[in-house]
Amino acid sequence: MADKEPGLVAKAIQLAFDVANGRSRTLSWLIPPCLFLLDALLCAVVIWKVPYTEIDWKAYMEQIEQYVAGERDYTVIKGGTGPLVYPAAHVYLYTALYYVTDKGKDIFLAQQLFAVLYMATLAVVMACYWRAKVPPYVFPLLILSKRLHSIFVLRCFNDCFAVFFLWLTIYLFQKRAWTLGIGAYTLGLGIKMSLLLVLPAVGVILLLGRGFSGGLQLAAIIIQTQFALAIPFLRENAQGYLSRAFELSRQFFFKWTVNWRFIGEETFLSRPFALGLLAMHASVLLWFIVNKWLKPTGKPWSAIVAPMLKLSSPFTSQEEAQVFMRVTSEYVMTTMLSANVIGLLFARSLHYQFYSYLAWSTPYLLWRSGAHPVMQYALWALQEWAWNVFPSTNISSGVVVGVMAATVALVASSRGQAPTSSSYPSRERKVA
Repeated sequence: MADKEPGLVAKAIQLAFDVANGRSRTLSWLIPPCLFLLDALLCAVVIWKVPYTEIDWKAYMEQIEQYVAGERDYTVIKGGTGPLVYPAAHVYLYTALYYVTDKGKDIFLAQQLFAVLYMATLAVVMACYWRAKVPPYVFPLLILSKRLHSIFVLRCFNDCFAVFFLWLTIYLFQKRAWTLGIGAYTLGLGIKMSLLLVLPAVGVILLLGRGFSGGLQLAAIIIQTQFALAIPFLRENAQGYLSRAFELSRQFFFKWTVNWRFIGEETFLSRPFALGLLAMHASVLLWFIVNKWLKPTGKPWSAIVAPMLKLSSPFTSQEEAQVFMRVTSEYVMTTMLSANVIGLLFARSLHYQFYSYLAWSTPYLLWRSGAHPVMQYALWALQEWAWNVFPSTNISSGVVVGVMAATVALVASSRGQAPTSSSYPSRERKVA
């Protein structure tokens, strides 16, 4: 007796699963552009219907007004929320916005510009996801964040530009356009030093992708560019610029913390807690470098570090070519985003705008870890809820830290690769 043909409902369900998992060559590729257009409409509705929230924009403009008037001493430039604490590229970028928005008075125009920035960033994020062969069912998580829309189009934080350059760096590294990628990373770092969190990953990727000498040359571009951008301020007060723009010992206010509310103010402000976070950050980073990021080399970490300490390459020419081929789009994205989330997990304090660095990282890492889709969506929902609680509570801050810790643990424990589909673009094999 012949098998019965599957019914219409069964066929529809199977088609939906095929589309969601990237197995439908004719329909799966439509998911990202459709979501992109939907999000563009959502941004317009948010700007139209939701009132703008003043937090840092006015302070940015007050600081830029002093720069435009000729002030170059970072210790003198101040705004309503405090002193100027961002690197030179931030000043140049917001000077342009200062003029475009009538000295910061045209908030509506600023919101439109940040909506364009949001959509440009989303386009790059989706391109990175597609190159890493992430299935379409993950893509809705990229447009559903209430907090992320708020950070971009209702508050106009400088983090939005830093995040754009972070994702542009990932995309260019995926394309193996190393010099352009370093240029993008350097510009992002020049806007906000938060991008220092991914610097270890950048170093490892350059070592594997460009070799020891090539990696050093590209690393030099970072230093040279930061120096060139800062020249006007270094001439006026070099120590003042470095202490403000790249201040690593800043004291944070407990009332603004999103992540460590649950430990109490006394512990939060204590030096042992700060040192403990630093030690854990370094330890987890080192574990990932040794056990995950250096894996494509096929060598123990000691065989890589020892020659580098003598300023020589740890790879022969043949080994370098083999390692280069293993620096795939998936490897680049996993390495960069895991470094990012590790840094955020052990950050001294996170404010709400830091969610812009996390929101688009978590869906990929959860998928990459091999977690079940239900768990991926559940952890994402918990994270989104916690970052939308204002002010933060003991419970919400515990969830913020808990989801990041779970994400890092899942990535650390994953052994195989997440499932991919043959309907995705082939990997780049040439140096861009």
